[in-house]
Amino acid sequence: MPLSEHEQRMLEQMERALYAEDPKFATALEGSGLRTYTRRRVYQAVAGFLVGIALLMAGMVAKQVWLSVVGFLVMLGCAVLAVTGWRKAPKPGEQAAPGAGPQARRQGRQKRSVMDRIEERWQRRRDEQQGGQ
Repeated sequence: MPLSEHEQRMLEQMERALYAEDPKFATALEGSGLRTYTRRRVYQAVAGFLVGIALLMAGMVAKQVWLSVVGFLVMLGCAVLAVTGWRKAPKPGEQAAPGAGPQARRQGRQKRSVMDRIEERWQRRRDEQQGGQ
């Protein structure tokens, strides 16, 4: 459930106040845990990809087609994990920018799903109809 405009403004004010009071602490809370998790996930996927290559080669040397297929599937799965983990990893300083204004809100709106927008429009229409009665 997305935050309302008022809640977003309040959150931004709280973030600015935190940065003003203790910038070192605010920077430490900026999302490094998520960044470390995604980085670790990408490293694990790369290691799995290398294991997949080893399985593929071992299957070719041993003339076992099923082992080569398993190696290829491991490589494919790990490549997908690495790419999705890489895309989701937040950039340093991206998590909580103190001056995040309308531009950040516009980007958030663009990422909402179609169903969220339809639901919001439906709710607005219901509110307008109830207000008109």
